[in-house]
This record gives sequence, structure tokens and C-alpha cells, in this order.
Amino acid sequence: MTLLAVESLSKTFEGSSRRGSPSGVEAVVDLTFEVAAGEFLTIIGPSGCGKSTLLRLLAGLVQPDRGRILLEGQPLPEASDRQGRFGYMPQRDTLLPWRTVLENAVLGAELAGGSRDAARAEARQLLPLFGLDGFEDNWPSTLSGGMRQRAALLRTFLAGYDILLLDEPFGALDALTRGMLQQWLLGVRTRFSKTILFITHDIDEALLLGDRMLVFSPRPGRITADLTIDLPHPRDGETVLGADFLELKRSALAHLRL
Repeated sequence: MTLLAVESLSKTFEGSSRRGSPSGVEAVVDLTFEVAAGEFLTIIGPSGCGKSTLLRLLAGLVQPDRGRILLEGQPLPEASDRQGRFGYMPQRDTLLPWRTVLENAVLGAELAGGSRDAARAEARQLLPLFGLDGFEDNWPSTLSGGMRQRAALLRTFLAGYDILLLDEPFGALDALTRGMLQQWLLGVRTRFSKTILFITHDIDEALLLGDRMLVFSPRPGRITADLTIDLPHPRDGETVLGADFLELKRSALAHLRL
């Protein structure tokens, strides 16, 4: 069942040149795609191609110039009226340094108007699954990069939204930590009925995690390919060595070079 539909979505950011004349930067042009309930959609493309702009449009942080976004067949209202329909995690973890891990984890649920006590109870139950058991009273400054990302993801999960928008959550991590968190996320995903849109610059990561992958062109971002990732689960380090994986990777690289 289609949960989310994007139709002919376009966005240009207005500005001015060094000489003061009006100019604009086309971020994305005519994006059209659908996402099924429970699907893990990865999005890949060169830097500056509008991937993050797409998530900001969905989250209601900016308003599209053209096109529309539908949730369960119903057009979403103006951006200013629909913030909070999606769980959005930007590239930085944005943990508040003056709140403990537990208090950071429940922040999204608090802002969404949920019960603080209920959110704290749920967070405590999920701490072991997110690798944070025993760290609930720690300050963010005492955590490793991987633990900070897991805390930010716990906060995003606890906010209670069905669609999660994850903007390169593992991009700043070292290769070993990233690989561990990829496996962790695959495991966590099986526990929750979440629809996920996941931005990455890493083709292997996109293919390892996703059910489908959108390939973006250089700016202005257009969808050059919509690839089904028909690889069996569970997936691990051996998956990236398989013939089917390598064939999908070759296809994705070919579209990235267009």
C-alpha cells in the first residue's frame, strides 16, 4: 500500500549574485515517486544534488515551489502547518548538551505533545536495544560518535511517527563504527513497523540497507533511476561480496555517471 507519494516536486532557493543581481539555485526538479508502508528507501547522489532538500521539503521545513506531497492519498497542508508529520534526523545528531541521554531521547515525544512519563518508560525499555543501557544518565559529551547517533535515533523513534527521514546518520563515523551501526539498524528495523527514507553517499550502504534506491542526478536533483534491491535478508558483510549485489552496484554506478 502506498503511504507516501511525491508528485512533480520542485524547489529553487532565491538569492543574489556578487553583483547584487537576482539569481536562484535550483535544488530539485520534478521529483516523482511513491513509498510503500514499511519500505526502506535509500537515496543516493552527488554532493549538492538536493537529497537533503527533499527531506526538508517532506518534513515541512521549506515549502516547494511546485508539486505536492500526499500521505495516504491526502495532500499535506502548507509546510508551516505540517511540521511533525515525519520523524526527521538531520546529518548532525543535535543532542542537547544540557540534557542527559534519557532526557534527550524523550525530547521528540515531549515536543509532539505525548506523555513525558510514558516516553521515559518506553525509552528505558529500549535502551538495551539501542546499545545505551547504563548510559541513560550520561551527558552527550561523554558518548562516542556511534553512541550519540544511536541516542539521536532513539529520540527519532520515540517521537512516534510512522515515517523516518534520516539524513546521512552514519556519514561522519569511521568505517568500523559505521559497519556496526548498519547491522544494528537492520536489526532494529525488524522490531518496528517504520517507513524509512535514508540518505547516504555510500552505494554499498544504500544497497545493504534498502528495499529500493533512488539515484539523483547532479544539481538540480532529478531522479535518474529507481532500483529495486531484491536481496535476501539477513544481510551482512558477505552480502556485499555476492554476484547479485555487485550487479546492482554496477547498475547504480552507471546511473550516477549519467
